[in-house]
Amino acid sequence: MKTLELTSTAFETGERIPADHACTTKNDSPPLSWGPAPEGTASLAIICEDPDAPSGTFIHWILYNIPPGTSSLPGGIPRKPVLPDGSAQGLNDFGKMEYGGPCPPPGKPHRYFFRIYALDTPLHLRAPVTRKSIGAAMEGHVIGRGELMGIFSR
Repeated sequence: MKTLELTSTAFETGERIPADHACTTKNDSPPLSWGPAPEGTASLAIICEDPDAPSGTFIHWILYNIPPGTSSLPGGIPRKPVLPDGSAQGLNDFGKMEYGGPCPPPGKPHRYFFRIYALDTPLHLRAPVTRKSIGAAMEGHVIGRGELMGIFSR
């Protein structure tokens, strides 16, 4: 499996995610970029999760069917279920089909994992797509992956 280097101009791995990308202000998705996808990539998916949430892993963002030639996303992805390039947003644990930024309870910092997956197929899923349904659909189709972890606290 190929490793994709996932980076952001907003924060480095292990650094604090700026407030503009959290629920405390703009709640905009951060800009993301990654290296070339492996040969045979038919679509890309991004999932953002907080494993430190009190109730267990909390899903902040699911974006899938990103066209295979894409190598970056600007900050502030529109809050629409389907984007102009054909990518679609799944259901986050806030109950919305859009990016939902870090919003931990006051206290110790939480970790937020942005993960990118290169898939050998587009995903044919019926909305609303959940973490469970996208995980099942991706099984056996991941040919590359990358990760960027940021922290946030209030």
